[in-house]
Amino acid sequence: MNYRHAFHAGNHADVLKHVVLLALCDALLAKPAPVHAIDTHAGRGLYRLGGASAQRTGEADDGIARLLAEGPRDPLLRRYMAAVAACRGEHGGDAYPGSPWLLAHALRGDDRIVCCETLPEEAAHLASVLAGDRRVRVHEGDGYAALRALLPPRDGERRFGRGLVLIDPPYETRLAEFDDALAAIRDGLRRFPQGVFALWYPIKLRRSLGPFQRRAADLPAKSVLQAEVMVRPDDSPLRMNGSGMLLVNVPWQLDVALAPALAALAKALGERDSSHRLHWLRSPA
Repeated sequence: MNYRHAFHAGNHADVLKHVVLLALCDALLAKPAPVHAIDTHAGRGLYRLGGASAQRTGEADDGIARLLAEGPRDPLLRRYMAAVAACRGEHGGDAYPGSPWLLAHALRGDDRIVCCETLPEEAAHLASVLAGDRRVRVHEGDGYAALRALLPPRDGERRFGRGLVLIDPPYETRLAEFDDALAAIRDGLRRFPQGVFALWYPIKLRRSLGPFQRRAADLPAKSVLQAEVMVRPDDSPLRMNGSGMLLVNVPWQLDVALAPALAALAKALGERDSSHRLHWLRSPA
């Protein structure tokens, strides 16, 4: 695998993923019991939008830069923009936080975070970004393999009854990645049935997602929800026209909070005929 997220940091897909991630964190923090978070494809944790990789693609211009310029008032989007501002306050005006940084920013002192990254250079950078944070452990290696060892979550002799697993694969081998991610969630639910799982996925042609949706609907979970934002019409197989988050064991009323946020994202980031969708593959009982 040679994927480097630095080329895509802060794009429209990152914005959706991180808005939903923070919303999940806040929902879990509504209860006092500690949370254990696992990021299976963590990346380097912090990106430079002024760097050569990000400037080469310019994808952040149509993502975080456009959202900040739009200044939407939706609470979840303002929560996300505040987190980006906090990251830039620490690391400079061109910084953009990856999901490990956002988890560390959102979670509490008694929560724990494990970040998995297979590329040695990226893992080393991630470890340096989060150095000194005793809540965080960086694991260099395959996130799917690590997940089998990490669930049910624990920290030494301490076991956690509540947890969040973020799966954000590169989709370099697209069909295999969908299969691998769903297999990891299915196995994770067997080991930790009460866990909340969040899988990011790209959308090119929507009809190609049919098999993925059918298998996701069959997961042994209490609920399964899709949250999607399309920034352009779904008619080009050559571009990523949008993206989604598959949410498993959805926290109570998260869908209610997400609905206006997705609408605001589609408006702020989308071209003509942009759209958004919340779709229950399995409704909560």
